[in-house]
Amino acid sequence: MGSILVRTPELSKVKVCISLLYRRIGYVSEMKFICLTLLLFSGITDSRSEQFEVLGPADPVFAVAGEDVILPCSVKPNISVVDMKVKWFRLDLKDSPLVHLYEDHEDRNADQIQSYRERTKLIHQELQRGNASLKLSTVRVSDEGLYKCFIQSKSRSDDATVDVRVEAVGRPPVITVDGFDGSGGLHLQCESEGWYPEPDLEWLDSEGVSLSSETTETHRNTDRFSVKHTITVYDSNGKIHCRVKLRHHMLESLINTTNSMFISWRTSVILITVIVVLVVIAGILIAVVMQRNRGHDQLQDERDQLLQSQKIIITQAVPQLRKHVAVKVTLDADSAHPQLIVSDKEIHVECGNSRNAVAWGKHRFDTYLGVLGKDGFSKRSFYFEVQVKGQTEWDLGVARESSNRNGWINPRPYAGYWTVRRRDEEYFACEYAHVPLSLRVDPQRIGVFVDYEKGLVSFYEVESMSHIYSYTSQSFKQKLFPFVCLGYEREYNFRNVNSTPLIICDY
Repeated sequence: MGSILVRTPELSKVKVCISLLYRRIGYVSEMKFICLTLLLFSGITDSRSEQFEVLGPADPVFAVAGEDVILPCSVKPNISVVDMKVKWFRLDLKDSPLVHLYEDHEDRNADQIQSYRERTKLIHQELQRGNASLKLSTVRVSDEGLYKCFIQSKSRSDDATVDVRVEAVGRPPVITVDGFDGSGGLHLQCESEGWYPEPDLEWLDSEGVSLSSETTETHRNTDRFSVKHTITVYDSNGKIHCRVKLRHHMLESLINTTNSMFISWRTSVILITVIVVLVVIAGILIAVVMQRNRGHDQLQDERDQLLQSQKIIITQAVPQLRKHVAVKVTLDADSAHPQLIVSDKEIHVECGNSRNAVAWGKHRFDTYLGVLGKDGFSKRSFYFEVQVKGQTEWDLGVARESSNRNGWINPRPYAGYWTVRRRDEEYFACEYAHVPLSLRVDPQRIGVFVDYEKGLVSFYEVESMSHIYSYTSQSFKQKLFPFVCLGYEREYNFRNVNSTPLIICDY
């Protein structure tokens, strides 16, 4: 037999053992000795084969409240971790409570933190490639913190830390004019709410130069921040921007300030001076007062008439839409997610307990519990209504004909979806960032109006005759189809277990 040269301390010990065996057990046959040597060498090789290192991201992972995020974790080399223990927990909380546990080939989350229930998921197919990344759904501000990814085999364990930072995008800033001061300066106030962490607010002139704020107010309500800044502008002629921003998000509003505004103020000062002088003349003062009273009464009457006419227009808006542009909508069962049940009349849709045996394809939703209308519309206005009473998780609106229906789609305008949404008793418009909606009542029946030519999609609460939200200045180049959705399928650990159907309404 040839000799084997191994430059490791373990195999050096094997050589010593072999030498002792030759001296003390001389009656052992050469074949038995060869088998013993191979067994020793195999044990050392197996021990070395379980060597691995757990890797996490070097930089913090940034997540947006209300969306999903992946917490990266993998082993090097890319060996399978299917037979290993994978444990995710929080380092920054007392006693490092459990976020997700995989052991003995299944998830064991009986001791999981309550706030993470049905929001965490390991992709079991990826475990074979050494990928133990954790998917965290519908991110909350309270999810921010330090996470530990711990992986353990029979003979070795290692871990990595993941720093998760959460950002919540607030409402667009609102600029209001607070009038002039004694020196002719125009007071502007900008405020915005619903941000996390505390955002930066800055004023910029038309050239992009930063303007100094005079007063700053910051308030924290539960886990969100609101900010309010005030500046004074003198003799400006251009656009004044108010910008609220975080590390990865920014919203901005602007106001046009023209010299005519300041000229009007100076004119007002002169007129007031003239009036003060005229006060000396009693007769003229009485005439001016009487004339002003008559003018005020006339103006009040005109304003009351205008308000009454506006009230009538708002009250009649939905009936007029029904009368002129209402369309008959039926649901396309061939586009529905396999877990949905579409009624025979094709106007009801509800969640089922299991998937239906249907043909798959890119035409059918496979993750979102969504379904489209049978008919699409283009080059004209149309209107339909959906009853959402009793259902707590839904999306509804319109979708572009070519919009993606497979996988983890992001239903926003750039993806071909114009929708409003209810999640966790909160309402959102699904713009490029979620826009929270403050509604006076929970919608029972929602009307959807689309003006294809003007690029307008508006939503109304029918019973209270109130406006919910509008997408404006959109560009439509394909047919638009009615779209309703009941959230995500249950096997992906999402919350919708409400069996109440969504119903396309007759008029």
